[in-house]
Amino acid sequence: MSNLEKTMPLPKIDETYFTAFLVDLLNVPSPTGFSEPAIDFVEKELSKYKHLGLSRTRKGALIAKWSVESNLSPVALTAHVDTLGAVVKEIKPSGRLKLSRIGGIQWNTVETEGVRVVTSKGERIRGSVLIDTASGHVYGAKAAETPRDDDHMEVRLDAQTTSEAETRALGIGIGDCVAFDPRVEVTNGFIRSRFLDDKACVANLVAAIKSLTDAGQSPKRTTYFHISNYEEVGHGAAAGIPAEVAELVAVDMAVVGAGQESDEFHATLCVKDSGGVYHEGLNKKLRALAELHNIPYKTDVYPFYGSDGEAFWREGGDVALSLIGPGIDASHNYERAHMDGLNATTRWVMAYLLSD
Repeated sequence: MSNLEKTMPLPKIDETYFTAFLVDLLNVPSPTGFSEPAIDFVEKELSKYKHLGLSRTRKGALIAKWSVESNLSPVALTAHVDTLGAVVKEIKPSGRLKLSRIGGIQWNTVETEGVRVVTSKGERIRGSVLIDTASGHVYGAKAAETPRDDDHMEVRLDAQTTSEAETRALGIGIGDCVAFDPRVEVTNGFIRSRFLDDKACVANLVAAIKSLTDAGQSPKRTTYFHISNYEEVGHGAAAGIPAEVAELVAVDMAVVGAGQESDEFHATLCVKDSGGVYHEGLNKKLRALAELHNIPYKTDVYPFYGSDGEAFWREGGDVALSLIGPGIDASHNYERAHMDGLNATTRWVMAYLLSD
């Protein structure tokens, strides 16, 4: 690293901007396969920066290219905007909906949650997720004993329907998107919401771009920002990372819970997850950058986790790969993050962009 890098402080983060952008993005429904509105939202925001070249992959991911004059090989960072969700699997004789889940959502975590059913023509119909024995005055103890599974969870629509025919007349069909309410709240330095995985990290990338731009700085290398749209089903960044990229940093949530080193107040470097170990050389570079800039970070191992970077590796991507991100409590549930961990991750992204 140059002497300039050792002495120059990282640009300031606009926390008000970060929070507003993240809250707005969280409120855009974007289950995997139906995430184009969220991709549109991010693209509109990044279009403010005329130095970025924006494009879409055939699969619908967003690519933002920040070109600079450099003899160094380009690098890339990826974060995903798609979330857990569901589609309509069946319209029951009662007019209620049976669902097929998208990603690793757990039924017990969304019981009584509000949903939007988005029809193929774009109509949005409200509803709630309930067990099919929800009424305690009808089913008594059976309500507590009912399994929370695909066969017993249903959507009660906020519409006058008591039959399959009436529900179909609303415009609802098999395969329509069902998006769960995020329930975003900002309180005491925390942001709690569904789908901080991984919209928080998309906000990290966007905030880093804004901070560098506002400070009149640019990356040391040409950089591709890959906003993925199929991560929750395992193949988000399998395509779309240019072959010229030498290093790829996946920015995704860090696991918080029993047996984990990560917490909500630090960024985390993942050394190994269910897909194996990450690249030692790039990991060392990121550790050194965090220590140089006094970025609070931890290292961890995630037992039930896979990243977009590994999807690229599995497809033959020839890059050095690392994974960093903010600690997110209760992942794939009602999640929570703290601004300390979110800021640490944004600063780490900036430190990486400004490094050789």
